[in-house]
Amino acid sequence: MSMKGSQIKGGKLTIKLGTFEYNSPGGSQAHNRASGIMSLNHDSVTVAPLVLLSVLDHYRRINTPQGKRCVGVILGDSSSSTVRVTNSFALPFEEDEKNPDVWFLDHNYIESMNEMCKKINAKEKLVGWYHSGPKLKSADLKINDVFKKYTSSNPLLLIVDVKQESVGLPTTAYMAVEQVKDDGTSTEKTFLHLPSSIEAEEAEEIGVEHLLRDVRDQAAGGLSIKLTNQLKSLQGLQTKLSGIASYLTKVSEGQLPVNHVILGKLQDVFNLLPNLGVPDEDEMAELDPQMLTNASSTLQKALAVKTNDELMVIYVSNLVRAIIAFDNLIENKIQNAKTQLKNKPDTESEKPEVDGKDEKTTADDIASAP
Repeated sequence: MSMKGSQIKGGKLTIKLGTFEYNSPGGSQAHNRASGIMSLNHDSVTVAPLVLLSVLDHYRRINTPQGKRCVGVILGDSSSSTVRVTNSFALPFEEDEKNPDVWFLDHNYIESMNEMCKKINAKEKLVGWYHSGPKLKSADLKINDVFKKYTSSNPLLLIVDVKQESVGLPTTAYMAVEQVKDDGTSTEKTFLHLPSSIEAEEAEEIGVEHLLRDVRDQAAGGLSIKLTNQLKSLQGLQTKLSGIASYLTKVSEGQLPVNHVILGKLQDVFNLLPNLGVPDEDEMAELDPQMLTNASSTLQKALAVKTNDELMVIYVSNLVRAIIAFDNLIENKIQNAKTQLKNKPDTESEKPEVDGKDEKTTADDIASAP
């Protein structure tokens, strides 16, 4: 099981495509209505790194044999649309390997541990249970009914893959809901998948980073770590695309029913991609070699259009920035002119007064002058 602190993030909403889950915004509620599943009050789950460490410690500590699983209780807050799982504790659990309907769960231990946890942190309430999976089992619905009397709402089932081999999050969250059948028969309970993400507080991030120092290879440089993360991301993308292709193949062969909500979401994804397909039929029908040459450059045209759109945004942004800077310059010039005019001293000096005596003397002097 790998963990990267708060860098591990999941999607907000998830659509179930057969046996494969896809992250897509706004898809869960629409898919629930389309499939006849009663809606839930919660749409996502966040899990703290402490819970992952506790589950892994529980699995290693009891030395769980091959084919068996460990079971425990998860604590947190389910008052909002997002269920926050912040803590957990282990439970004594046994089940028969041959008969999955035979299992043992200590109720008294749950009640006593829950009371002690309330004394430590009253805000953390029992929100559900977990097991090490890695998949759902037939007895999970019956075990989930046991936890209903300990929770204020529908209990949450968190499956933690302690031996993670695929790329992605090690957590999978479910809630039991009533599914209405189209034929009008009685409803039956089924697990509905909820998107989960790993989120940590600041203190938890520091602790996780400290633990990862011992896990990471000290000889590996920063570039090697980045390339490894990129490779894992590409592998995860390849897994998702393979699941989409498998789902569409089963739909085309009639093995799965057509779900227009899912197809609409996939169409939104395809609309975001550039036009990289083959030339159109009308272009191929032309006998002009020049037309065929132009048709073969579909990829270049798509990249050029995408680049021109991005450059147009940059050009308009620079143009607006230049206009704003020019307007600020004009305003600054006007303000400076007003300030200079206000502080400019009066240049007009008063003329000296000449009395009559002085004027007469000056006139006599001028008259007697040779």
